Amino acid sequence: MSGRVLPGPDQRGLFIGGRWRAAEEGATFTVRDPADGSVLASVADGSVRDAVDALDAAVAAQQAWAASAPRDRGEILRRAFDLIRGRTDELAELMSLEMGKTIAEARGEVAYGNEFFRWFSEEAVRVHGRWMHAPDGASRLLTVRKPVGPCLLVTPWNFPMAMGTRKIGPAVAAGCTMVVKPAELTPLTMLALADILHEAGLPPGVLNVVPTSRAAAMSEALMADPRLRKVSFTGSTPVGRQLVRQSADQLPRLSMELGGNAPFLVFADADVDAAVDGAMLAKMRNMGEACTAANRFLVHADVAEEFATKLAERMGRLVVGRGQDPGVDVGPLIDERAVHSVHRLVTDAVRDGARLVVGGSTVDGPGYFYRPTVLLDVHPDSAINGQEIFGPVAPVSVFTTEKEAVRRANATEYGLAAYVFTRDLARTVRLAEALEYGMVGVNTGLISNPAAPFGGMKASGFGREGGFEGIEEYLETTYVALPVTGRHGG
Repeated sequence: MSGRVLPGPDQRGLFIGGRWRAAEEGATFTVRDPADGSVLASVADGSVRDAVDALDAAVAAQQAWAASAPRDRGEILRRAFDLIRGRTDELAELMSLEMGKTIAEARGEVAYGNEFFRWFSEEAVRVHGRWMHAPDGASRLLTVRKPVGPCLLVTPWNFPMAMGTRKIGPAVAAGCTMVVKPAELTPLTMLALADILHEAGLPPGVLNVVPTSRAAAMSEALMADPRLRKVSFTGSTPVGRQLVRQSADQLPRLSMELGGNAPFLVFADADVDAAVDGAMLAKMRNMGEACTAANRFLVHADVAEEFATKLAERMGRLVVGRGQDPGVDVGPLIDERAVHSVHRLVTDAVRDGARLVVGGSTVDGPGYFYRPTVLLDVHPDSAINGQEIFGPVAPVSVFTTEKEAVRRANATEYGLAAYVFTRDLARTVRLAEALEYGMVGVNTGLISNPAAPFGGMKASGFGREGGFEGIEEYLETTYVALPVTGRHGG
């Protein structure tokens, strides 16, 4: 473990009103290294009272921040972008320590996450309304865009930086203040990010960060407060549903980026080698711990054996180990519960008749490791096809017709991401229209892009992050009626 990258004792507290402070009664919780279970750091454990203090700070800063020049807001994000780019190695090692991903992948997340700051630094000056004639010509219709107000941003453990910048960037650009609740398992990267934004000149109270082990109580209290006007949540669908229920009384604006069950469709005319390359990206990013991860591999009968054999060969060569070690391809899962969940899904699938091609076991020794796994002939009704795996497991099933592939791809409550490999342009158009997903990757296993709208439908949530749409989630619209005819008109 490299202690030099861990936030100092002062930066492991709550960040409220532009300063670091201890939690109520000095409460703390521990953050552990998933590679061996050792304690990395103790972090302030915010209470409901602390969360309300953070909202107080956000509310106090909101009016002045909303009135600030868009160019100034953009320049702060740009300075933060430059600072992050200069500290890529430090941030990547910190992220690898607390979350487990390899250093190479962590560097990739720093670069990807940082692009949201660059993108929204440019979008800050492009918020605009509309001026038009009313159809009867008697008035002019003016629309004005304004910040929605104080926000609660809840980020997950699997992408501790990118999921933060994807929410903070547009909030800052739009002129919103915020309370950020990072995941209990991985708060250190967010605390480092708060320090960077402070250094970049973000005014006190605009960003407030409250790590806590009592997330449910905190969110319930804040969502009952009428001063909170926006909630953006990334996490599981059950928790998202609970937050939607909690929002009923105060009716804040909501963005929900929830679970996924992504199909990966390979047709008979596909370039199988390219499909395997895409599968490695879509499945193994972040050890499979991603809501966009390919979860169900639906492969045409003509190429299923070839695809599974080549995928298993690639998966079997991956090196499993501590994310900071040279040559490692696959780090640990986030905790012991994750390992048990993945292994249960694999063993149940084998019991249901699936053929284990490679992997299918844990790794001896400390840490939460699971071997990259490929299953073939997975029964459509097997549990592994019905829920997020969130691990390095690729279950392959066979289909014979396009209609069957679409039916099975859509046979889930989720609708976040889907992947299609085919060389038939007409089929591509048909699938893009037929698949019930917010994002479809065609002949690629990587679809996330800061310039594109990220989000899903059905039980995968609503709202979009990134792209031109991302800042819209943080803006309200006021319509102004301006009569131009009457007593003093022509």
